[in-house]
Amino acid sequence: MRIVLFGQSTFGKDVFEALVAAGEEVVGVSTPHPGARPDPLFEAASIAGVPVIETPALRQDEPFERFVSLRPELLVFALVTDIVRKRVLDAATHGAIQFHPSLLPQHRGRTAMNWSIISGAERTGLTIFWVDEGIDTGPILLQREVAIDPADSVGTLYYDHLHPLGVEALVEATRLVREGTAPRLPQNAANATYEPPCGSEHARIDWMHHGRIVANLIRGCDPQPGAIASLRGEAVRLFEAELRPGAPGEPPGTVMAIVDGHAEVAAIGGTIMIGRAQRNGGQKATAAEVLMVGDVLESAP
Repeated sequence: MRIVLFGQSTFGKDVFEALVAAGEEVVGVSTPHPGARPDPLFEAASIAGVPVIETPALRQDEPFERFVSLRPELLVFALVTDIVRKRVLDAATHGAIQFHPSLLPQHRGRTAMNWSIISGAERTGLTIFWVDEGIDTGPILLQREVAIDPADSVGTLYYDHLHPLGVEALVEATRLVREGTAPRLPQNAANATYEPPCGSEHARIDWMHHGRIVANLIRGCDPQPGAIASLRGEAVRLFEAELRPGAPGEPPGTVMAIVDGHAEVAAIGGTIMIGRAQRNGGQKATAAEVLMVGDVLESAP
């Protein structure tokens, strides 16, 4: 079965190498415009001698005809951020399958991991689904579930769990398509949720919320965009949060102690250990380099 892989970054490279190692026939790769540094998937495909076509260029006739000449049977989407037009999808006889880092139909949208953690979910997972013209709305091919640890950030959830599991799942899904046994299970639209891209406007801390909600917000905005508090009128972004239940005895937002580089911050219903912080426009540093005992972090305006 002739496969064209769409993707980028380390995840795209890992999927490419895993498909090749599994004996699948990858006849082409499509990546976004190259940035300042070569994309890992672009480099891996080039070294292997596999043709690469920039995804935005497929809107033009000549690159699209080169894509069609590859005679694709299945498109595999691994971390695709460009809009892929219908004529590209229609060129593959078996259509396209895509990785999504949530248990669809929950958390449709491009920052699904952020919102899973912000919502306080204890479990999430990944979905491989058949691509249609909607946003993460196509039939489900397979799903895998994982636990969300109370200290997980978006970064640890992705790199420690969903990245390696997603590579394995795409290889398995490709095999099922090739063997003709891949299911197409309709999503239950009644259970669907969709959130906008998680940006700074969603990352503002309100210290009058329970500490669990505050900690979830910090974890769900780590590493990007960073949850925002205010310190003496200056924006400070907080990272690496873990809630410790208890009664701190200080107003919410008060830095009570510095322990091994972490800041212990009072919250409603407990204390929040903060591992790293970032002043507005500065670099991320240990919390001890940014905060001191007695500082009072206020809700972001």
